[in-house]
Amino acid sequence: QVQLVESGGGWVQAGGSLRLSCAASGLTFSTRAMGWFRQAPGKERESVAAISWTGGGTYYTDSVKGRFTISRDNAKNMVYLQMNSLKPEDTAVYYCAASKWTRITWSSDGYEYWGQGTQVTVSS
Repeated sequence: QVQLVESGGGWVQAGGSLRLSCAASGLTFSTRAMGWFRQAPGKERESVAAISWTGGGTYYTDSVKGRFTISRDNAKNMVYLQMNSLKPEDTAVYYCAASKWTRITWSSDGYEYWGQGTQVTVSS
C-alpha cells in the first residue's frame, strides 16, 4: 500500500518560514520524481516545485522562486519543501505527489500517488 504523508504545515506570519516534509512508503521512491502542489480555497491546484529522482534537477513555479527549496533524501524516502519569506498568497493546502517517471514532471497528470495534504496559513 502506497502512502505519502505530509507534515510541517501550520500558521505563520508573513515573512516567516515553514518546512514541509513528506514521508513515502510502499513505492520505489528513489526511482521517481517528486513534486509539491498546493490548492487555495476557490482556486485550482497548482504545481509549486518538483525534483528529479536523483535530486539533481529541480523546478519551481515563478511565484516561489528564490523563496522555496525542494529537496529529497532517498535513503529515508523523504521529500522536503523549505518555505521562506512566506506571503499571505502562499496560504493553501500543500500536497506531496510521486511522479510516474524519473524525470521532473510539471503537470498533475504525470503524478501517480498523492498525499492527504497539509494546511499552510500565512497571516499578514
